[in-house]
Amino acid sequence: MMPFVFSKLLSPTIMPVAVLLTGSLLLPVTAHADNDADIARGRYLVTITGCNDCHTPNYPQTAGKVPEAQWLTGSSLGWKGPWGVSYAANLRLSVQQHSEDAWIARAASPMLPPMPWFNLRDMDERDKRALYRYIKSLGPAGEPAPLALAPGVDAKTPVVSF
Repeated sequence: MMPFVFSKLLSPTIMPVAVLLTGSLLLPVTAHADNDADIARGRYLVTITGCNDCHTPNYPQTAGKVPEAQWLTGSSLGWKGPWGVSYAANLRLSVQQHSEDAWIARAASPMLPPMPWFNLRDMDERDKRALYRYIKSLGPAGEPAPLALAPGVDAKTPVVSF
């Protein structure tokens, strides 16, 4: 933390000397700045790619006027089709269970409809990492979404026939 504070106080002419002497003065600043940029990029991607449409309750119905503190907490609205009934996961809880690399690997795997998993699979890795970092930055919130149901099992929640 101290190198970050000192780097903001040093002038551009003193900074190279300080870096030469400490060897690490800029590392925390660079890492912090990169992480902030990734989180901002992840937030942008969540907003424009439709993640909130399914993973944030009432997002479409309110034209996106859901407080960010409630974003990506999953849904109990089921999606029914030949696969059974699936639910939009609580992403804020699910990212807590995975390392960044494990989440990236999972993002390349098929998922139940209506998740457009192939869009996530084909996304640039840096964007996938930005998504993960943004979701992780929100912290855990909400309850887990209901588990998927096999074909023929009746849902106890509202469903959309897909």
